[in-house]
Amino acid sequence: MSLSNAWLQTQGDGLVRADQVVGIDAHQTPALTGKPGRWLLDVVLATPVGSGQRGDWGIDALHRTLVQTSQPPEDAPAELARLLSQLDAINAAGIVTVSTQGKAGREPAGAELSAASSGVEIRFTPFGGPPPDDDAGAEYL
Repeated sequence: MSLSNAWLQTQGDGLVRADQVVGIDAHQTPALTGKPGRWLLDVVLATPVGSGQRGDWGIDALHRTLVQTSQPPEDAPAELARLLSQLDAINAAGIVTVSTQGKAGREPAGAELSAASSGVEIRFTPFGGPPPDDDAGAEYL
């Protein structure tokens, strides 16, 4: 994938460059006392992380959560993969956001929307160009 100009908005970690994604994962968290389990839609990054004690170091993939929902995001991983593939084919530049349906707010101008039937909305908003009356030359951008 050559998505070096496309970014994914994570739930709590900011932006992740899309060309760093090596996997898409949906899984349920365990239920806690008085609280039901939640479903997470994560991207898996190529960067391994480690934790543990001396002599017993565990290596795992780095997951970043895009959205949390009470319902299983059944086809959302495939929908996100499809959108990333489409963006790669046109060398797109912009931000992909994922939210539960009804929580996305108003649609930004120029947004292309892909909605999964599992209650998750996946939205791509392209970066805008410089204002047409901008006196600055390209060397300042």
